[in-house]
Amino acid sequence: MENGDRSRTTSDRRIALLIDADNVSHGKIAAILAELSKYGTANIRRAYGDWASANLRNWKDKLHNFAIRPIQQFTYSAGKNATDIALVIDAMELLYTQKLDAFCLASSDADFTPLVMQLKANGHDVYGFGERKTPTPFVNACTTFLYLDSLEDAEQPTTPAPGGKSKTKAESAARYKTPGEKPADKRTGKSLSQDTTLVTILRGAVEATAQEDGWATMSSAGSAAKRQAPIDPRNYGVKNFPALFAATGLFDIVKIESGQSYVADKRNKDRAPQPSR
Repeated sequence: MENGDRSRTTSDRRIALLIDADNVSHGKIAAILAELSKYGTANIRRAYGDWASANLRNWKDKLHNFAIRPIQQFTYSAGKNATDIALVIDAMELLYTQKLDAFCLASSDADFTPLVMQLKANGHDVYGFGERKTPTPFVNACTTFLYLDSLEDAEQPTTPAPGGKSKTKAESAARYKTPGEKPADKRTGKSLSQDTTLVTILRGAVEATAQEDGWATMSSAGSAAKRQAPIDPRNYGVKNFPALFAATGLFDIVKIESGQSYVADKRNKDRAPQPSR
């Protein structure tokens, strides 16, 4: 995809959503589609599986509600996943027959890693969604990968249960964060400052975008981090990159009067006390 295409309005970008129904909960479809709307329109929506199987019975209403086309795939041999092969075949056909800007693969199966690499090699973005068990090669191959438990459930009822009491914003916030508590990596439970891979990426992003005074704009540092790896701050229990940098405790962050935020590595003793702007 040419850079000019990337600058098109979001609504003009066409995305093919391919779902491995055996590996994705039907309850997350609304949230996936809401997230995809940030990148474009999912014009093609297909879900793959053996629809005669009792395991997929709860999927049927979702298929109708969200205009998802079910692709029937029988299991020809025990222990073999024919669904994966059908999805790959369709993805390659779409690659060469449709004018798409991106693909979205909803699965936790690392077997799709070569497919992701091929789609990206042909100039397409690939957005991934899966569970925490998703192997690292698949996660890292995607342009952006988001764990399903990081998505807010768009279908979650907002009204309290009968006899229940609505929680205030303050009460909800207290449930997730106590005074002095720092966010932790949901995958390991460790402090984010102990996640060597994450810290290396964030420090590299600041170094790559820092000005002569040692400070980088937060927007440029966040973009540089995403170019290195499919990082989404929500996977780490925070909402955005400023919060992610702050949560590690390894960076200084300054917000100037214009509203622009700057970030610097605390290890850099040669940096200016404040960004020169």
